[in-house]
Amino acid sequence: MALGAENRAFSDSGQALNVMGRQFPNSSFLTRLGVHELYSPEMWRAAFTELVASATFLFTLSTTIIACLESHETAPKLVIPVAVFFIALFWLLPTVPLSGGFFSPTFTFMAALRGVISFTRALFYCLGQCLGAIIGYIILKSVMDPTIAHKYALGGCMVNGNGEGVSAGTALMIEFSCTFLVLYTAMTIVLDKKKCQDLGLTMVCIIISGAYAVSVFVSTTVTGRVGYGGVGLNPARCLAPALLLGGALWDGHWVFWVGPVCACSVYYVCSLMLPKQGFVRADEEQHVLQLVRSSCLGSESANYFEGKV
Repeated sequence: MALGAENRAFSDSGQALNVMGRQFPNSSFLTRLGVHELYSPEMWRAAFTELVASATFLFTLSTTIIACLESHETAPKLVIPVAVFFIALFWLLPTVPLSGGFFSPTFTFMAALRGVISFTRALFYCLGQCLGAIIGYIILKSVMDPTIAHKYALGGCMVNGNGEGVSAGTALMIEFSCTFLVLYTAMTIVLDKKKCQDLGLTMVCIIISGAYAVSVFVSTTVTGRVGYGGVGLNPARCLAPALLLGGALWDGHWVFWVGPVCACSVYYVCSLMLPKQGFVRADEEQHVLQLVRSSCLGSESANYFEGKV
């Protein structure tokens, strides 16, 4: 992901870090945490971008999902993933070059684990995303008909609404699986700078949006239970409606935090074991017939018959 360039550089002596004209001790631990970014205007601008993007994205996303459900379409579960794809794509394209376009504490946490962003930046990104989600849902609640808002719980994350949902264990497994799906398909590309450059911004955003939409489709169809709202993928999206409406939204709310954390931890370990150089073709291709001939007839006979073919 494209991140805003920081106005920072190590001094020639290697003993101090210069950030916007300020000198800081070159502590490897503090540097890795990114504490010096607290004095970087670019970091604060990026965090504010995440706040605004999260507020507008979640407002639009939840409004669209509720509209699809309220439209009484014969197959709303097929329409919703399509809407999710285009909304995510439209918001990723302008936001990725500005702040990285993470939108969710889940992907922000993963980016910090892999060193794409510092932990300090990740902390303020998460705060901005949660605050942005709360602002977005406050606006949504204020303009939406109260009956519809409570009927669909503002499009929040429901585990067992009206006793017609799923157990917390089932929801946790779905949350973990779908989050890992998005991390594997999207974050694997994001972590590869060369691949991102080869694909270009638009294609990377399409892949991320597609993974997001697929996970939503899978989670809403695999259980067949109307009381389950599907995968969260974004703890901030689940937190805001729970704070505003409370009630059943708090039942199993922990699932939407524990699931992504577990998925990020597992993916982090897996990402360390992925090939560094990518797929490498064999120097000399040996198809099955060549292997059988060489083992049964010997290499010289195999070469003789191969030349006759």
